[in-house]
Amino acid sequence: MKVLHTSDWHVGKVLKGKSRAEEHTAVLAGVIDVARREQPDLVIVAGDLYDTAAPTPEATRLVTRALTALRRTGADVVAIGGNHDNGPALDALRPWAEAAGITLRGSVRESPDEHVIDGTTAGGERWRLAALPFLSQRYAIRAVEMYELTAAEATQTYADHLGRILNRLAEGFTGPDRVHLVTAHLTVVGATTGGGERDAHTVLGYAVPATVFPGTAHYVALGHLHRSQRVQGPCPIRYSGSPLAVDFGEQENVPSVTVVEVTATTAAQVREVPITAAAALRTVRGTLAQLAEIEVPDAWLRVYVREQPRAGLREEVQELLPRALEIRIDPELVPAPGSGTRVAQRAGRSPHELFADYLDSRGHADEGVRDLFDELFEEVEH
Repeated sequence: MKVLHTSDWHVGKVLKGKSRAEEHTAVLAGVIDVARREQPDLVIVAGDLYDTAAPTPEATRLVTRALTALRRTGADVVAIGGNHDNGPALDALRPWAEAAGITLRGSVRESPDEHVIDGTTAGGERWRLAALPFLSQRYAIRAVEMYELTAAEATQTYADHLGRILNRLAEGFTGPDRVHLVTAHLTVVGATTGGGERDAHTVLGYAVPATVFPGTAHYVALGHLHRSQRVQGPCPIRYSGSPLAVDFGEQENVPSVTVVEVTATTAAQVREVPITAAAALRTVRGTLAQLAEIEVPDAWLRVYVREQPRAGLREEVQELLPRALEIRIDPELVPAPGSGTRVAQRAGRSPHELFADYLDSRGHADEGVRDLFDELFEEVEH
């Protein structure tokens, strides 16, 4: 059978105030084109369909149309909720999804059997997929108890809970006559973050060892980390990565989807297919004179300016580089606290003097800023 594995669409993403709706439309059209060319038997979307738990109607429309288009290629489609998604809201779409032949699992359900999906390809290959949406630490404990896997003890970790849940879902991964698959949205110890993930859900408390996955699985399709990568473990484990760079920390990633070919008796063969529809994200550095000379790339820019701060500097950079979404003073120019600067003695000093000392400590020599502070302070006082 052939599987197309994608994840972390983050539809509705706004980057430094800039909507990326047009890019998302083009990116998902690219994913659909890959599905039309490759003709997979199964498409897995491993979570974070949306960027927020309260997506706009436009974002919802784009996601549902993309899932429908993927289904129309002839593939079975299974999508799970990620940590950015609203699991119950995704589950509320299940009547629509089932009518369209799409399997949605937004949050963990009371019966573990709801997370075990069986199918057969047009060529007669049988498959079984264990689909586990993102689980917070609190809901992981609830799921363990709901599935009657004995009481969740206080000393057990998040990884312990997920391991027991996955073992329960993979109980039927036996026999040589079926392809066994797992999809989940989580962080595996040793994997590399992409740069734009939500920190609270990638820290060690949420990281699980690769050994939580069953050795009988032919392929594990993961979402959550935005960099496409293989993870060492007891079976083939892979993150597809995001099909577009979500934030500037991901500018070195190569957006792609993953195509997997596997049978019940042969190992998974994996290929990455690049998705190039979104604008690249790039970081440039320099003085105004240097920035004026650079060849402006067709990308959204983060600019580190090598100039002392002053009023109007941002506007000057924006005029030179209209695609600059983030403009900062180069960190190398900002003096470390106390490094050769005069520390203001607060006692007996006026706000004007303290503010002047602060500006001096930051290398800010613009008299206009001091005058403006004086004006505003006088207004507040009177």
